[in-house]
Amino acid sequence: ACVCEKNKRVTNCRMENGVCWCDSVGSGVSVDCSKLTSKCLLMKAEMKGSKSGRREKPKDAFEDTDGLYDPECENTGVFKAKQCNGTTCWCVNTAGVRRTDKHDADLKCDQLVRTMWIIIEMKHTERNAPLDAESLQRFFKETITRRYMLNGRYISSIVYEKPYITIDLKQNSSEKSFGDVDIADVAYYFEKEVKGESIFHDNILNISFGNERLNFEKTSVYYVDEIPPEFSMKSLTPGLIAVIVVVIVAIVAGIVVLVSSNK
Repeated sequence: ACVCEKNKRVTNCRMENGVCWCDSVGSGVSVDCSKLTSKCLLMKAEMKGSKSGRREKPKDAFEDTDGLYDPECENTGVFKAKQCNGTTCWCVNTAGVRRTDKHDADLKCDQLVRTMWIIIEMKHTERNAPLDAESLQRFFKETITRRYMLNGRYISSIVYEKPYITIDLKQNSSEKSFGDVDIADVAYYFEKEVKGESIFHDNILNISFGNERLNFEKTSVYYVDEIPPEFSMKSLTPGLIAVIVVVIVAIVAGIVVLVSSNK
């Protein structure tokens, strides 16, 4: 009946009042193919088909260390605040990323905390021709606003620090208007395309400058929520724990020196 141009993970496509509507794989939720599909529904569909020198990051920024899982989605397509895998449960943000330690089924997630800032960091491979920062910034801004339909005011910056490209998307609760595309959905679509796993139907993003394709060897996405995440010490990496211990030892040593000097 019709082709869902912005999502190939769908079935039962049909035209309704001039718009192509399809059922998202894995959930059966109807999606408007003229708009981006929510990240939660996309992850749900992907699980259905699966076998199982840069600038400092903000203090509360964290990466998705869990990767793909089979999420529980609301009928509106957003993530449920509490996600579980059997008897193990955790709380997520609006990007579906775990923001607490994993607990048993008694875990309470009082609200779906909004991800207000997403940092997409890409490291490109060696190139023959140098990149022009202004052209690069213009390309990515036009791509995000036109291809992913995100209002340009939510793109706070695009920075090039060879070989890293960093894109900042910011959208807090008070700024987001009804009908605006969510930055979490945009970041998910964009990340998939950069990794060569486009969700668009027969529509591949070509990133080229000076007739030379821009390839990436690493892409990282960081999330900053309106409320800081709630990870315990056991969730921290050994390196970070070591730094904390060193700082504590230094503080204690300073106190000892201060007491000694006072005597």
